Amino acid sequence: MTTNSEATNTTAPQFEIQRIFVKDISYEAPNTPHTFVEEWKPEVQLNLETKSNRIQDNVHEVVLSVTATVTSNKKSAFLIEVHQAGIFVISHVPNEQLRQMLGSFCPTILFPYVREVISDIIVRGGFPQLLLAPVNFDALYAQHLQDQSQKTPDDTSAEGTTTTGDGHLH
Repeated sequence: MTTNSEATNTTAPQFEIQRIFVKDISYEAPNTPHTFVEEWKPEVQLNLETKSNRIQDNVHEVVLSVTATVTSNKKSAFLIEVHQAGIFVISHVPNEQLRQMLGSFCPTILFPYVREVISDIIVRGGFPQLLLAPVNFDALYAQHLQDQSQKTPDDTSAEGTTTTGDGHLH
């Protein structure tokens, strides 16, 4: 016989991180060594994108892609792109809450990892440390939903949330 607490536990929302990993890294510093001898006046352009896909029932992969393009004196200093991924078990949540978790909560978990990877690679490339500012994924997700609601039915753009250095979704 099942008690009420056991029945409640089987339908209670569940969240588990199964694995966090780097899926892809790309780094280019096309103008070195000349970049190192010129005055350092960095300008950073940052792009973020999130994507998710269902691997199995209640198992989802979320990928946070971050691209940082840094120029100095109007010349490319470096470009780095990192795809930080996680596998998450999420069960017993309504679809709307699941979408919000995949589009905001999970990327928030992944961001510190991608931030560390980017900083480490940039320093190893001989450049000053690049520390990415915190990102409000809840606000980006809300903006993404608003943008999606304004699109026409025949607009077939890909799923995902993207932001640029100016903080706007695209």
